[in-house]
Amino acid sequence: MSVKDALREQRIETPSWAYGNSGTRFKVFAQQGVPRTPYEKIDDAAVVHRLTGIAPTVALHIPWDRVDDYGKLSEYARDRGVALGAINSNVFQDDDYKLGSVCHPDATVRRKAIGHLLDCVDIMDQTGSRDLKLWFADGLNYPGQDNLRARQDRLAEALAETYERLGADQRMLLEYKLFEPAFYATDVPDWGTAFAHCVQLGERAQVVIDTGHHAPGTNIEFIVSFLLRADKLGAFDFNSRFYADDDLMAGAADPFQLFRIMHEIVLADALKPAAGIAFMLDQCHNLEPKIPAIIRSVLNVQEATAKALLVDQKMLSEAQQAGDVLGANAAVMDAYNTDVRPLLRELRAEMGLDPDPMAAYRRSGYAEQIVRERVGGEAAGWGA
Repeated sequence: MSVKDALREQRIETPSWAYGNSGTRFKVFAQQGVPRTPYEKIDDAAVVHRLTGIAPTVALHIPWDRVDDYGKLSEYARDRGVALGAINSNVFQDDDYKLGSVCHPDATVRRKAIGHLLDCVDIMDQTGSRDLKLWFADGLNYPGQDNLRARQDRLAEALAETYERLGADQRMLLEYKLFEPAFYATDVPDWGTAFAHCVQLGERAQVVIDTGHHAPGTNIEFIVSFLLRADKLGAFDFNSRFYADDDLMAGAADPFQLFRIMHEIVLADALKPAAGIAFMLDQCHNLEPKIPAIIRSVLNVQEATAKALLVDQKMLSEAQQAGDVLGANAAVMDAYNTDVRPLLRELRAEMGLDPDPMAAYRRSGYAEQIVRERVGGEAAGWGA
C-alpha cells in the first residue's frame, strides 16, 4: 500500500468535550460561540471532518452529553456526515465519589458507580458505539486511608460486571493515569495495572494509552509496542504534555515522540481501521479557539503518521540486523526530518479537500457564524 493510500484510510476521533469551555483547576475560561448542546458539538465536529477528511467520528461523555433520544442524536450526526464514537463514562464529578467510585469502601457508592457504567453500555446499544471508555479518578491521598488490595478487588468486580454486560461487538477500553486527583496511590496508575485487569477480563477488554498520563521521560512507544504484541492496545488519547497531564494539542510539545509512537503503529501494520485501534484526541483548549485547535491536532497526528510511513523499512531492518547503530538511526531520522506538508497538501487536493484546512476554516466564516447564533442558553463545559 502506498503512503497516500494508507493516509486516506487514517481515522482520528475527536472528543465532544474539547469543543466546550475548559480551563485549569483554578478557572474555566469561557469563549464565545462554544456549543450549548450535544447537537451543536456534533455540528463543530462535522466541520473538522469536512476540512480534514479523516475525523469521521465524535466521542461522547456521559452525563455531559446526555440526551433523551440517542437514536435521534445518531441520526443527526449521520445527516452531518459524521458518526458517534466511543462512550466515555464519568464517575468522578459526583459528591458521592469523594473517596472513590468503583473502588469506594461503601458498597452503596460502588453500586451507584457500576450502575452508571451499565447505563453507558445501554447508550452504546442505542448509538451503535463499539467502545466503552473507562477512566477512574479513584485513589488515595494518604497511607492507611484505605486498603490497597481491597480496592483492586472492588475494581476487578466492577469491571467484570460491566464486561459481562457488553454486546458481542462491543469493547471495554481501560485508561490509566499516573496521578491526579489522587496523590499517594491511584487505583489504575499505569499500563501494567490496566493490562493485568484486561487480561483477566478477556479479549474484548483492551488498554487506552493517554499520551499525557505518564511520568516525565517514560518511553511511551515501548508501551505501544508491548501492548501491540499482546493484542491489548485498544485506543489512544492523543494530547501533549510538558509536565503532567497538560492536555495540550497533540504533537505540540514533543512532535518527535508522536512520530515514534506512530512508527510503532506502522511497523505493526496497525494504522488501518480494520486493525481495531481507536485513535482519539483527548484535549482541553483553554486559551486557543476550540475548532482550529482540534483541526491543528488532527493535522499534527496526520503529519507524524506520514513521516512514520516514509521510514525505509528495508534499510532499517538491514541496518538493525547488521548491528549498524548509526545506519538504523539514520533510517528513522531521515523520515522524521522529511517535510511532508507538500505531500499532504497534494493528498487533500486529490480527496477533494482544501489543501490547507486551517486557512479554509478561517475563510469559511463558521467561527463568526457560531458567535452570532449561539447566544443565550448554557455553554457546554466541564459538568455541563
